[in-house]
Amino acid sequence: MASVTPAEMSRVELSCAELSVREINAALRQLPDGTAVRLTEARGQHNLAVGLSTRLDITISGNAGYFTGGLGDGPDITVEGFTGWSAGENLMSGTLRVRGNASESAGSSAHGGLIVIEGDASSRAGISLKGGTVAVAGDVGHMSGFMAQAGTMLIGGDAGGSLGDSLYEAVIYVAGKIRSLGSDAQVEELTDADVARVRELAAAAGFGHIRAEDVTRVGSARTLYRFDALKDQRY
Repeated sequence: MASVTPAEMSRVELSCAELSVREINAALRQLPDGTAVRLTEARGQHNLAVGLSTRLDITISGNAGYFTGGLGDGPDITVEGFTGWSAGENLMSGTLRVRGNASESAGSSAHGGLIVIEGDASSRAGISLKGGTVAVAGDVGHMSGFMAQAGTMLIGGDAGGSLGDSLYEAVIYVAGKIRSLGSDAQVEELTDADVARVRELAAAAGFGHIRAEDVTRVGSARTLYRFDALKDQRY
């Protein structure tokens, strides 16, 4: 698909005060690729810009609620504020950029695309990640990366307790301190390929404060791949 230049993009403004969330999302689905959209007066409404499969450039003015940008397969979304639970949930492709903080479960089950949190993310960021990328400029809360199966997390600050609990094939890079690792998560050697990957992610996210050579790589010890609930009667 050919790229669309900013000059070629049509521009639309939709008011969340005048239209219901259902009407907002229905209107977004009718817009052609390359449309720039501004959603005004969001005021923390839930489920904005969900289930979109077109290449839209969407800006949400103010804070947004739960599931912002969820189930997206193509749009680039910027939230000029904070978001509630599960921002970018099940993202397939495209981007979601949150200028502020994100509540619990940011990027949960994301299969692809890039989710950028310019502030902090609460607990369970990247839970059940399935191939997407979650980049957080600041800190993340406990149980982040829980059951992450594939994909990458980049944490520019500190990580809370039980980081990467039940981790599978996803990789977590942490620039700050790690309070504790979860079950089956381990610190691994940082390779040249890792350093290159962190530089790439930091550049894409716009994080200038991360030194790629100094991050900690967290991966899976793979001891849970053959989980036995009756092993030694300890589970």
